[in-house]
Amino acid sequence: MATWSEFAAAEPDLAAAIRELVHQYGSGLGYLATVRPDGGPRIHPVAPVIMDDGLYCFVIDSPKRRDLDRDGRYALHAFPPEDNDDEAYLSGRARPVTDRARVERLAEAYRAERRIDWRLYEFSVDVAMVARRPEGGGPSARRTEIWRDERSGHTMGDPALHAGPAIR
Repeated sequence: MATWSEFAAAEPDLAAAIRELVHQYGSGLGYLATVRPDGGPRIHPVAPVIMDDGLYCFVIDSPKRRDLDRDGRYALHAFPPEDNDDEAYLSGRARPVTDRARVERLAEAYRAERRIDWRLYEFSVDVAMVARRPEGGGPSARRTEIWRDERSGHTMGDPALHAGPAIR
């Protein structure tokens, strides 16, 4: 499982494209999929935070937080742009951040309300993907870039996902 900074060092252009789509409206916006106790998916809107040192999310006491505490697997899809069909997707594992200094730094930087029962999670990156369609291009003009951390063993059943450089 790669940290965000390890992924960004390996694929800086792909990481920049994902950051751009996640933070296209200023604050990060996306849909977080977690694994329910029965194994099914649960999807919630969230405000992820991508910084140079990590991919984070403040999660209030909720079913999604209990999902992350029980089974840290996640998938995150950026909120769709209003003017095109570009997509950004990440998956991996979430773990609570226990370093109080880092929690305080991020809480202050992103104005996390202290009276609310939230927990900060850091998301590892097993798979990262961006799909873009050039302006005026049809469906076949869609350009997809995918990166997979070779250490994760995560394939999502897709032979196109491979370790190393992004598919272009």
